[in-house]
Amino acid sequence: MVDLGSSIVALSAGIAIAGAALAAAWAEKEIGTAAIGAMAEKEETFGKGLILTVIPETIVIFGLIVAILIIGKM
Repeated sequence: MVDLGSSIVALSAGIAIAGAALAAAWAEKEIGTAAIGAMAEKEETFGKGLILTVIPETIVIFGLIVAILIIGKM
């Protein structure tokens, strides 16, 4: 039988990762749209657009770290 405390900790860790993943997906959508528009006008902006599109992935890493810290408190 699983106790309520460990269930809440697992749920909290899942919410941390899910929230971070959703935020990163929304940010990548917005940045990707702007980067494609910029690249359509000037092809030299490809490198900057690519880097700016990858940066929101760090949000997911932060969410994973928070989830690991939450599970560590169990």
